[in-house]
Amino acid sequence: MRRNVLDSHSHTVASGHAYNTINEMAQAAAEKGLELLALTEHSMKMPGTCHEFYFMNLKVLPRTMYGIEVLFGTEVNIMNYSGQLDMEQGLLERMDVVVASMHTPCIRPGTKEENTRAYVKAIENPAVNIIGHPDDGRYPVDYDTLVAAAKEHHVLLELNNSSLNPAGSRVNPVPNDREMLGFCLKYGAPIIINSDSHCAADVGNHQYADRLLDEMDFPEHLIVNRSVEEYKKYINRFTLLK
Repeated sequence: MRRNVLDSHSHTVASGHAYNTINEMAQAAAEKGLELLALTEHSMKMPGTCHEFYFMNLKVLPRTMYGIEVLFGTEVNIMNYSGQLDMEQGLLERMDVVVASMHTPCIRPGTKEENTRAYVKAIENPAVNIIGHPDDGRYPVDYDTLVAAAKEHHVLLELNNSSLNPAGSRVNPVPNDREMLGFCLKYGAPIIINSDSHCAADVGNHQYADRLLDEMDFPEHLIVNRSVEEYKKYINRFTLLK
């Protein structure tokens, strides 16, 4: 059984600091044998990203390209320790898929308690499907509380390949991911592996995440990338929006 048939966190030139178009990203995903790609542009408070109108008009785009499924959504910014997001709820609920993340241009790192509360409040938002890169040590978090909340609210926790890249800027991702994955085992909470790709060459690149999962002998049944059908159980376009 293949572990990685999909990639649900990637960016195009619309995000402002990525390098390829929608067509180029979708074509790369198809050429690499993926069955599904989600393009999740940075939401409006990230410097340089697209305007709200971009997200309002995603309805016009085809959901099949180069023979694979393509979803369009957002990586929304968690703006404060109450879990406020930088997209209006009605529009958020119209996204095919929503990743919620903390980024330094949008929220100052807080205490472990503050960061954990921010994540949990975002998890409680019914439009949020995935918590993006919760392994960044600049935002210390109580992983026991985080994983328990994700399990309760049917939200996926991301194992972010870009975080684990030794050239990346996130702090202590390996020990943080190990701790998070340990609690995922404890609670039976599923994860999603994502590339967080900002160029076509990186689409579907899960090499660092795969290496960590192999080292931990992490069970396949808790990895939703193994099946598009399993993935769809967690994603707005197939659950919230009917």
